Amino acid sequence: MTLPIRPARDDDSGPLSALIAASFAEYPGCIFVEEELPELRRPASYFAAKGGVLWIADGENGRIAGSLGVLPVPGQNAVELAKVYVDPAFRGAGLAQALFARAIDFAAQGGFAEMTLWSDTRFTRGHRFYEKLGFARWPGERYLGDVSESWEYHFRKPLPRKS
Repeated sequence: MTLPIRPARDDDSGPLSALIAASFAEYPGCIFVEEELPELRRPASYFAAKGGVLWIADGENGRIAGSLGVLPVPGQNAVELAKVYVDPAFRGAGLAQALFARAIDFAAQGGFAEMTLWSDTRFTRGHRFYEKLGFARWPGERYLGDVSESWEYHFRKPLPRKS
């Protein structure tokens, strides 16, 4: 099944929050607190203000089947992935890869040399996906100080140089 992928709109806030809350609920101790994610109030504006973009895959009945955003990293020749979530009903069907392809195109058009991301240490399914895409986990972790007491791993992927 091929789902339409489009840039996010600010009115995607509610369905995007629902997708992320459902994803958090899959992992013990991951608690979704909307106040800790103020970027979800106006997701398109948030990403645009930082020079990035958030893509949405539309599901049925106003639901969001998947999301993936990319943001330039200030002071580095890199982009960071963010808000990488796919509804369990659409996992394994190529949706995440289709979203990731948008990020690769964005990075190539911007001439970026590297892609990076941070992921909660508990999101092991996601880590396997990132490694399959060529990301390597870097040493060290960061603590977020959120209600879930989250620690995150850092992943990096070099990007091909333009000829």
